[in-house]
Amino acid sequence: MTEVANPPTPEASEPDDPTGPSNIFTRIWARIDTTNAVVLPGLAILSALIIGAFVIALSDIDKIQDGDWFGILDTIVDAYWALIEGAFFSLNGWSETLIATTPLLLAGLAVAVTFRAGLFNIGGTGQMLLGGVFAVYIGFTMTGPGPIQVPLAVCAGLFGGMLWGLIPGILKARAGVHEVISTIMLNFIASSFVLWLLKTDAFGREDRADPISKLVADEGRLPRVFGFLDRPELRAHFGFFIAIGACIFFWWLLERTTLGFEIRSQGSNADAARYAGMKPASLIIISFAIAGSFAGLAGATEVIGTQGRLTQTFAGNIGFDAIAVALLGRSTPLGTALAAFLFGALQAGGQNMQVKTGVPIDLVLIMRALIVLFIAAPQLMKLIWRVKTDDASTGPKFAGWGS
Repeated sequence: MTEVANPPTPEASEPDDPTGPSNIFTRIWARIDTTNAVVLPGLAILSALIIGAFVIALSDIDKIQDGDWFGILDTIVDAYWALIEGAFFSLNGWSETLIATTPLLLAGLAVAVTFRAGLFNIGGTGQMLLGGVFAVYIGFTMTGPGPIQVPLAVCAGLFGGMLWGLIPGILKARAGVHEVISTIMLNFIASSFVLWLLKTDAFGREDRADPISKLVADEGRLPRVFGFLDRPELRAHFGFFIAIGACIFFWWLLERTTLGFEIRSQGSNADAARYAGMKPASLIIISFAIAGSFAGLAGATEVIGTQGRLTQTFAGNIGFDAIAVALLGRSTPLGTALAAFLFGALQAGGQNMQVKTGVPIDLVLIMRALIVLFIAAPQLMKLIWRVKTDDASTGPKFAGWGS
């Protein structure tokens, strides 16, 4: 019998062209994965820039009322250009960017190390304050020589932050107190403690009624990066190199030591780490001690490098901004460094943007918040950009409230 070939179906007779430009673009775009350590932060930054453009447009009420859409576009371009120009197109811009990056990077590492251990450190502010207390005391009680006094002050700041970081670690490991609650409360305690110290004769400045410490001796100040130019406005100091060194140490700790492997294992799966013979309680305490040390360094570099004295509010919002830095950097050493540099550049450039274009510096705060929102919500990125995502690997994992 003669076999009759089945007639081709419409789908078979008219196949889609796999080489068509639209199909190639679709296939490439579908392969983009927001779990990638570069793609998700990149899309988050791009999304924040786009929404920021709308915020700039809405802030120009006069041009909106006049229907001057080209003028609004000029305002957006000028604002973003001023932002970049203020951060990178002058020596003073670079100096201010480094100044802003230094404490953000150190405090970001303080958050990142606890993220890698499956913990949440919101106590960066308190740890910075205690680091500042220890560092400033060495700074104004000694008068040199600088090569001895400066390292002593830096180490004192590290030690002070470590002591304050140990408290939530011990409370978590020994009493089951959740680290979110303890670190927040310790921030308030540290702030009140610093205020009390600044009212004592040992710390308070005699010629000031407001709570401010004695000035750090010139010999106790961190050397300036551009000191050889004899330009006082260039405030960048060697604290930036301390932050880079801490970042390298963080990489070495995570990737080249047994302790780092145990911290990563604890953060990935605490039950498996315990089954493998690791000691979760000890790892929790050690992780918070390291985190406090990083934050203490941030406090030390601020008081003996940037400000030259201690106040109750010198840490500002750095401790909370550090959470955004660690999230954007995916808690990796390089990622955290790049995120801190980005935030530092935004802060430095935002001042220039406000002066030259009149766009409020609050735009920088909005962009930071949007970046964190998009990093924390990968499903939102999938919805906006139509790319792949995987909830299982998009961010740090934390233990439950009852653990």
